[in-house]
Amino acid sequence: MPSTHKKVIVRKLDRDAVQGYVSPSSFVNEGKLELLNTSGKLVFIDLHEIKGVYFVRDFNDSESLNRKTFAARPRSEGLWVRLRFQDGEVIEGMMPNELTQLSADGFLIIPPDTRSNTQRIYVPKQALESLAVLAVIGGPQARRRKTQPAEAQVPMFSE
Repeated sequence: MPSTHKKVIVRKLDRDAVQGYVSPSSFVNEGKLELLNTSGKLVFIDLHEIKGVYFVRDFNDSESLNRKTFAARPRSEGLWVRLRFQDGEVIEGMMPNELTQLSADGFLIIPPDTRSNTQRIYVPKQALESLAVLAVIGGPQARRRKTQPAEAQVPMFSE
């Protein structure tokens, strides 16, 4: 049975880290992250203090990424983005190409190494210096079909 709360490691701008659990549907309310820490206390952390919320498989492993950029063009659909943090760190990731998935407070990205401990990263907008879309990657249905020129069409009525 899947858990209703997801394991996260919150990296703060002051390089401190907090482990805990968040509700995946509503973990940001009124500019604060709602976190149930590992001792069972509900903690509210202001988004201005957070560098990233790392959704992890296990608390034992580190949330740090082995690869921060893609080695080649990603194959999955979405927006290929490059995030530059206020402290100069740069990471790349994939975002869904849907306006309904965007949050007013931050961005949820999928990191380049999907086999690592970190599955997703929520990045508050205040922690970023810049965000650049490197490419829009679509599925097979997004490719345009080649149309035949009008001269090649067979006449249907004689004049």
